[in-house]
Amino acid sequence: MKKIGLICEYNPFHNGHLYHIEKTKELYPDSIIILVLSTCFTQRGNLSILTKEEKTNISLNYGIDLVVELPFIFSSQSADIFAKGAISILNELGCDTLVFGSESNDVEKLKEIANIQLNNSLYDDLVKSYLDDGVNYPTAMSNAVRDISDLDIGTPNDLLGLSYVKEIIKQGSNITPITIQRTNDFHDEELNNKIVSATAIRKALDEDKDIKDNVPSLVYEYLKNKKNISYFDFLKYKIINEGSNISNYQTVDEGIENRVINYIDKCRDLDTLIDKVKTKRYTYNKISRMFIHILVSLTKEEALDQDLKYIRVLGFNTRGKEYLNSIKRNIKVPIITNIKKNNEDLLKIEIRTEKIYSLITNSDINSYKNPPITK
Repeated sequence: MKKIGLICEYNPFHNGHLYHIEKTKELYPDSIIILVLSTCFTQRGNLSILTKEEKTNISLNYGIDLVVELPFIFSSQSADIFAKGAISILNELGCDTLVFGSESNDVEKLKEIANIQLNNSLYDDLVKSYLDDGVNYPTAMSNAVRDISDLDIGTPNDLLGLSYVKEIIKQGSNITPITIQRTNDFHDEELNNKIVSATAIRKALDEDKDIKDNVPSLVYEYLKNKKNISYFDFLKYKIINEGSNISNYQTVDEGIENRVINYIDKCRDLDTLIDKVKTKRYTYNKISRMFIHILVSLTKEEALDQDLKYIRVLGFNTRGKEYLNSIKRNIKVPIITNIKKNNEDLLKIEIRTEKIYSLITNSDINSYKNPPITK
């Protein structure tokens, strides 16, 4: 029996995600499918439009056997750190295959680029040179790879997939990466097909457009009365209150706090603030992640510890529960299904971020105590 890993954010779950699951089941019909799921905040610095309970319930209804959480310390950071946490979890859970979406659908190309980045001494020098010229890290990385090999990489899913492949190599993992052709453009914000980007769906919700054809029926029931919620007022209060002390928080580097403080009183919404603060070196997504770190008070000291400390189970069906029971004695970190006094310290960052998310979204502030969802 194959043990298949998926790594997703589901912000929100849409027809493309359903295709991903169905295609995985088609490729590996007799398999356990394990999902590593971002919960309250996403890797691009967004507030999740669906709660972790809603995303877990959707996942189990559409074919996932076991859902576990990607901790905030990984889920809110750069692609390489995001991948480190997710691959570490899948390794602990005994996965042998990772299936992810890819624009190029060329896993061999991703492996070749990964080996350049990890083993070619010229690569780091080229990246540093491009960074010194003032370009952002993703562009510097792509330029350096192209200079060495003529290979081109720049699309979002390929870049994230590259981070997965690098982490598999770095961890000496036996996980085999498998790609599925991505069928829509991440940057396209129009509802022009049944499979569209999550960005397009979030935009459509704000514009009161009908998304019924773009998401599965259960997801539509969750989304039909939802809008994107801004955390800008909470963030503004925190920045004004703390001033230059925001430099203590993760990813607030190189004096960027001065730009934040300079513009915070001049902006009335998050997008405007990000546009004002961003530079060639600081991309929109990097600034978004930085603001999430300020919002939830993730300090640089807290972020230094990037070892996997636990695996938190969000939900499972009967097959998933049986599989988890069969391997838990071999797992080196605690498996957490319920919040208890002896594991609250391990989950202190997660509990804090979930409470802040609940405050912003007006959802259940005690939801972090919920047991796993079962099907």
